[in-house]
Amino acid sequence: MNTTIVVSALAALCFAGCNKKDTDDGGGSGGAKQDPTATKGDSAGPVSLNASGSTFQKAYQEVAIDAFTKANAGVKINYGGGGSGKGRQDLADQVVDFAGADSPYKDPDLAKNKGGDVLYFPVLLGAITLSYNVDGLDKLQLSPTTIAKIFQRDVKKWNDPVIAADNPGTTLPDAEIVVAHRSDGSGTTDNFTKYLDKTAKDVWKLKSGSTVEWPADTQAGNGNPGVAQIVKSTKGAIGYVDLSDAKASGLKYATVKNQAGKFVEPTADSASAAGAGIEIQDNLLFSALDPQGDTAYPITYQSWVIVYAKQTQAAKGATLKAYLKYLVTDGQAQLKELDFAPLPKALADKAVAQLDKIQVP
Repeated sequence: MNTTIVVSALAALCFAGCNKKDTDDGGGSGGAKQDPTATKGDSAGPVSLNASGSTFQKAYQEVAIDAFTKANAGVKINYGGGGSGKGRQDLADQVVDFAGADSPYKDPDLAKNKGGDVLYFPVLLGAITLSYNVDGLDKLQLSPTTIAKIFQRDVKKWNDPVIAADNPGTTLPDAEIVVAHRSDGSGTTDNFTKYLDKTAKDVWKLKSGSTVEWPADTQAGNGNPGVAQIVKSTKGAIGYVDLSDAKASGLKYATVKNQAGKFVEPTADSASAAGAGIEIQDNLLFSALDPQGDTAYPITYQSWVIVYAKQTQAAKGATLKAYLKYLVTDGQAQLKELDFAPLPKALADKAVAQLDKIQVP
């Protein structure tokens, strides 16, 4: 992956501005230099970018940050996670340089952003799994209506006839179901509940959002890893967890019935199939939920990096643009190893073109 070329190509456009004194960081220039092999000692100081938000994209951020900062001495990038809601709020309050989010700002909240207009840069697609912990049950099929009934506690036992109808010929245990969900403001929750609101609207009562009022007899975990941990440690548990965290935790997960009536396993490839037919808005927002296609996984969602269109510091702005370009170009090659799906080419091309909308002093 050609990390350094990304930096040098972008930084060259604003190299002069990046060498201006940056009082916010104690004096600093862009960590992204024209000659990537000679970054150390060439800048007036280091550049640090801070971010928070989506735990869904956190695994990608970690490997991308590692590759990018190793290739660019003097650049530090910190991605704290915390959930999409935290990321959006932190960016609105200007306590971070960028936010990761799996769902966008609601329109009324945009006016509260202290830094002005924002831009959405899609970075990946991935699957929300229905991960479970049931001894002896190595294969599980779930339809949207069944998922809705389980998570709003209409179905409380694993051998309920509703689950049995999705799993003909399978012996289901007479065991209590323990539902695990997110405790934080979450883009994963937002997309999961939007999926149920759309596909099981005659059954689903809890509506949709980054937080919902779950039944009292459920368990809550912080971030995707927190939900995964509940499922892993609790017999009879089921929870919605992104594929990367589910696999990292060694969890079993269900196949889910899609629009075509096929029960599809969550994989990077089935998430890619879901992304093939997305409709991209001018601001690069879109939804991959409930896609068409026999091989498309139905609970596929997306994640963005959100930034302010108008940057106030030359060094940080140049480095941020370079890092964003890496995320949507060369960095995409790392996604399948992390069980994510890369962006469709048309979407990646639009993201690269949108970099020109970032204003750097």
